[in-house]
Amino acid sequence: MSEQGTPGNVAQPQFPRTILGVEVLLHSKCAALQGLRVGAILNPTSLDASLNHLADLLHGPAREMGVHLVSLFGPEHGVRGDVQYLEEIEAAVDERTGLPAHSLYGKDFASLTPSDEQLKGLDALVFDIQDVGSRYYTYLATMSLCMQAAAKHDLKFVVLDRPNPIGGVAVEGGVIHPGFESFVGLWPMSARHGMTAGETAVMLQRPKDRGGFGIGCELAVVPMMGWNRGMLFGDTGLPWVMPSPNMPTPETALIYPGMCLLEGTNLSEGRGTTRPFELFGAPWLDGHALTDALDDEQLPGVRFRACAFTPTWDKHAKTRCHGVQIHIDEPRAIDAVRLGVACLVHARAQAPEKFAWRTEKYEFVDTIPAIDLLAGSAKFRASVESGASVESLCAAWDGERAAFLAQRKGSLLY
Repeated sequence: MSEQGTPGNVAQPQFPRTILGVEVLLHSKCAALQGLRVGAILNPTSLDASLNHLADLLHGPAREMGVHLVSLFGPEHGVRGDVQYLEEIEAAVDERTGLPAHSLYGKDFASLTPSDEQLKGLDALVFDIQDVGSRYYTYLATMSLCMQAAAKHDLKFVVLDRPNPIGGVAVEGGVIHPGFESFVGLWPMSARHGMTAGETAVMLQRPKDRGGFGIGCELAVVPMMGWNRGMLFGDTGLPWVMPSPNMPTPETALIYPGMCLLEGTNLSEGRGTTRPFELFGAPWLDGHALTDALDDEQLPGVRFRACAFTPTWDKHAKTRCHGVQIHIDEPRAIDAVRLGVACLVHARAQAPEKFAWRTEKYEFVDTIPAIDLLAGSAKFRASVESGASVESLCAAWDGERAAFLAQRKGSLLY
């Protein structure tokens, strides 16, 4: 199907589960890729509902339909998804297919885009990766850079659409301001954007005078069937495959748009535990006092429990941390960005002299603090340091959020 997709106000047939774009592609006898030499941008989530991997499907059944799979491209965490965040990935040969597996996450920002040599001889790029619905998560940034490369080389760009696991209704947080672009925010989108990969591709491709970002490549989105904006991942009937090593469950994805802000601090966001982003803390915190402060915020959809944990790696590795576990009561009620802001603000308030913003290089940038890249500007950091309340910090993004909500309407497919 073309980029127009299925309008959200048109009744759709009922399905026992969501039918993925990759399944729609195969049902159409690979019409969008027929006769083309293809490079596939994929990772372990690139599966159909029967757990068949896209590389195997394109190398097998699709080959008989006239698709010639030439190469694989792996985003952050790699084609097979076993590499930790911020770790460089080497080019390799995929053992199962024997095809070259090019890295789209190397030693510098230039490595995030396919090279001219890697694209030589291709007719199309196909993207099929499970996103988690947050601007910080880098897969849609990879998609946008690949779309720009496709435009440069006159390649067709095909997106096999997948659900937004945290729904398509809620939109939260501010956008990236000029000068603060990075791999965790290349485009002025809200932190929780409420869009699928296909819808994001449409916005990226559309002309700027039509609410898009003007990449202008030849785009085809193969839409899902049986998905609507009100669905969370548990409603789709699909198996959850970890999109990255620290995204173990759909519940992790629900709170990630706020809790990822802690990456810009010296607080542990729970990496090195079995519940990343659901656990957070530091060696100097009082978990019970932090729980009381968070309870007073009356945040919807969640409860808090004081706890201790010892990360096996990353921040405070092998050091006992005191903090909080976030328990989800009502998934649809969660305001994830407000949650993350509250956790950061109240943890800092306990011991501002021990709290610190991250100063190490973050996603290839060493001249701007990580928190500014995540928040979209320096304003959030300055406001936290001045003692601003959780309410005022979040309210400062309301105008940007409203503008993005209006802008995205023309790109919605469901």
